[in-house]
Amino acid sequence: MDIQVGDILKMKKQHPCGSREWEVLRIGADFRLKCAGCGHQIMIARRQAEKNVKQIIPAISKISEKPLADCRDV
Repeated sequence: MDIQVGDILKMKKQHPCGSREWEVLRIGADFRLKCAGCGHQIMIARRQAEKNVKQIIPAISKISEKPLADCRDV
C-alpha cells in the first residue's frame, strides 16, 4: 500500500467524534494519524492501519516537479 505523509485515510470504522478521515503525519513502522474531525492524534501500527483503510485520498501534489527551462537558450 502506497501511503505518503499528507494523505487522507478513510477508515472502515469511525472515530467517536463521528469522522472516518485521518491525515497521515508520519510514516514508518507505525503511523501518526490526526483525526480530521476533532484533531486527536494517535500512533497506530502500520499493519493495523493498512488493514483498516477503506480508501486513500492522496495529498495535493506540488505544482510541478519538473525543472524550469533554461531561459538563456531563448
